[in-house]
Order: sequence, then C-alpha cells, then structure tokens
Amino acid sequence: MSTDAGLDQAAAPAPRKKNTTIKWVGWGAVAFLAIWSIFALIMAPEVQSLDEFKPQNEFGLHPWLSINLGPLDLSINKAVMYLILSSLIAIVFGLIVVRRGLSDRLGDGQNILEIAYEFTEDSIAKATLPPKVFQRYFPYVATLFIFIGINNLISFIPLPGGEESAIGFIPDLSLYAATANLNVTLALTICTFLIYNYEGIRAHGPWGYLKSFVPSGDINPFMKGVVFVLEFLSSILRLVSLSVRLFANLLAGHLLIIMAAGFAILLGSFVGLVAIPFGLFFYFFEWVLIAGLQAFIFAMLSGIYIGFAVEHAH
Repeated sequence: MSTDAGLDQAAAPAPRKKNTTIKWVGWGAVAFLAIWSIFALIMAPEVQSLDEFKPQNEFGLHPWLSINLGPLDLSINKAVMYLILSSLIAIVFGLIVVRRGLSDRLGDGQNILEIAYEFTEDSIAKATLPPKVFQRYFPYVATLFIFIGINNLISFIPLPGGEESAIGFIPDLSLYAATANLNVTLALTICTFLIYNYEGIRAHGPWGYLKSFVPSGDINPFMKGVVFVLEFLSSILRLVSLSVRLFANLLAGHLLIIMAAGFAILLGSFVGLVAIPFGLFFYFFEWVLIAGLQAFIFAMLSGIYIGFAVEHAH
C-alpha cells in the first residue's frame, strides 16, 4: 500500500505555477498610462471647446516635449507616444514570457506568443522568403507584422490626448493611430525598400540586378527597354503603394469612427442616435478585420519584395 501511494504521489502532476504575465503587463500598462496622462495634461497644447469640433484635428501632431538638434526635430508628440507604447508592449511581453521559461503546459502568455510566432513563420516568412535568406529576414518580417499589428490594435483604445475638451483644460480621450501618419508608414517602407534592393545587388551584382528588370528571351530590344523602364518605375513606386496603403486604410477608418461619434454628440436628439450604430459598425470592422489584415499585407509584401529580389533573373 505504501508503495502504491508513493507511486501515485510521484505520478501526480506538479502544481502549476501561477501565470503572472498578464498581471505584470497590466501593471506596466497602468504605469505607462499614468505617465501618458501627465504628459497629455501638462505638455499638450491648449485644447478647444466642443463647439469647434473638427474630426481632422484629432490627427494633428503638436509637440508635447520639444527636442530639436539643429534641423532635426526629435520632439515627443502623440504619434511618438503610440510608437513607444506599442514597442513596450511587444518587447516587455516577450521578455516576461521567455524569462519565465517555456514549457509544454502552455500559459496565457506563452500561448499568445507561440500563435504569433507560428503564424508569422508559416503564413508570411515561409510563403515569401527563399531558403537562402529565410533565417536572415524572418525576424524582420515577423517584427513588421507584430509592430504594425499592435500599433493598429491599440489605436482603437481611447487614450488621453484629444484635441477637444469637455472639462475645462483637460484633454478628452481620443482614438489615434500612429500608422495613420504617413511619416511612420513611409519610414517602415524605406526600410523594406533598402533591404530588398541591397539583397538584390548582393545576390546578382549591380549589373545583374539591373538586368533582372529586363525579360529574358528573344524580344525586340525596344520592348525590352520599355519593360525595363516600367519595371524600374514599379520598383520605385513601391515606396508609395506600400506606405500609402497602410496609411490610407487606418486614416479613413479612424475618420469614419470619429465623424460618427462627432455627429452623435453635435446633432443630439434622435438624429444623433442614428450615427451611433454606424460608428460601432466601423469600430468593430476596423478593429477585428482591418487592423490585423493591414499588418499582414505589409509584412507579406515586404517578404515578397525581398524574395523576388534575390531570386534568379526573370
């Protein structure tokens, strides 16, 4: 009997450690939001009354803390705060999960991390990157997807820093997307542009990379020249298409939500109530579908451009 009891005791699973990931992330978010609120209250410019409500004003970027190094403006504004917040969420969450140790018994944090890792590896990196550059650029496309995705998702959480005020000088809560700023999306696009051109030259040499813009085969030289110009312009215009796609989708979605909320407040009575269902529809549509989809498209196209540049000339 004592032997059986000892075996049963040995076979009993070890007590599961309490998952503290969510708790630490939650306290970190509270601390950051407290700092954010202080910045918005003290550093933000003077807010306007609701009688002057203009939806486009919510995307204005007034410096909360001016930092100028000669011609270089490094001021902290609302967009910078959103970028810092999304970076902290990604970095701190990953560090907490990994340092606690990975195990076969998945906790909440490890489950989220593994889902994100497997999705970016299988659905983005393996689908776009050739084997010879996979290890080098899988971290890059995964970072793009996670960083843009978090930026898009938190943009639908009301945070202090609105351009309007209903209580004296205290800014209202507002929705804002850093990815609805063309400077942010263009900076990410330039990174992809430089990487895929560098990899193309590295794989084929300068002349060989330019030759990859020309179709092979017995084709009229004039048509080869036309195709070369079109392919070259297409490569340059990726700077526009990749950056504007993300920027325009997030900007349009937030404008629709803000306009619906503004109409509901300004019109009042029954007419204002009509705008609420439209605002809720656009809110959930953008948050559930557009936020993740646009991050996926940006990361996927970045992987395609890099993979296409290092493949053999076409």
